[in-house]
Amino acid sequence: MDLSDLGRRGLVLLGCGKMGSAMLEGWLGRGLALSAVWVTDPQPSDWLRTLAVRGLHLNEDLPAEPAVVLVAVKPQMMAEALPGLAALGNGRTLFLTVAAGTPIAFYERTLGAGTPVIRAMPNTPAAVGRGITAIIGNGAASEEQMALAEDLLSAVGQVVRLEGEAQMDAVTAVSGSGPAYVFHLIEALAAAGEAEGLSPELAMTLARATVTGAGELAHRSSESASQLRINVTSPGGTTAAALAVLMDPGTGLPAVLRRAVKAAADRGRELGR
Repeated sequence: MDLSDLGRRGLVLLGCGKMGSAMLEGWLGRGLALSAVWVTDPQPSDWLRTLAVRGLHLNEDLPAEPAVVLVAVKPQMMAEALPGLAALGNGRTLFLTVAAGTPIAFYERTLGAGTPVIRAMPNTPAAVGRGITAIIGNGAASEEQMALAEDLLSAVGQVVRLEGEAQMDAVTAVSGSGPAYVFHLIEALAAAGEAEGLSPELAMTLARATVTGAGELAHRSSESASQLRINVTSPGGTTAAALAVLMDPGTGLPAVLRRAVKAAADRGRELGR
């Protein structure tokens, strides 16, 4: 990551909750100086207060033209928090937003149509450096700024570019909300183990280790998810019996997930309006 421009002009975090903190921790680990970071947060964590003692600017006046403003406030706080930064709009400052459900047009209306804006949708595995973030920029965002955003966001995981902002609701439904689906799978698998006679503690231990282990295998393997599934499935065996239920076209997991992802995407479109 090229830190020279960030170090010289500064990086501002508007809001620094779990996602903002995960990103900041990643950037500091890559060598970003505390003195180059400004955080505006009405309820700063103890961690942020500790960093402020060591040189981070906490709730202080912002630099005149920071390189990047990371917008990480909750969507319901956006209308209150963003107008205060209007003086930084229509300039060289890149606004990189990880706030869910807030379209680029809102930032352009609030900050000015010439403001470089990149909208990003990360997910919670960013907290352990294993997130995936999708990004899309407006017409004012240069290729150099898109590359900078990719670089910054790669501190917490993989980054992909979208073809258009309309894809963001589907991304939110698949990867943004997706970790919750996986956590629920762990819950459901453990409950099914209990129903077959395992203690709650043993069922949960088995379910957690199985889902996280299978995820790591999928992450490391060059084989497709379909092939990995086939590798575990002996014809006529126990896994095949379970998959006959899970893969049923009408009642199985594909149909349930299609409905779930559609419900999430539809809700995202409603919130965006």
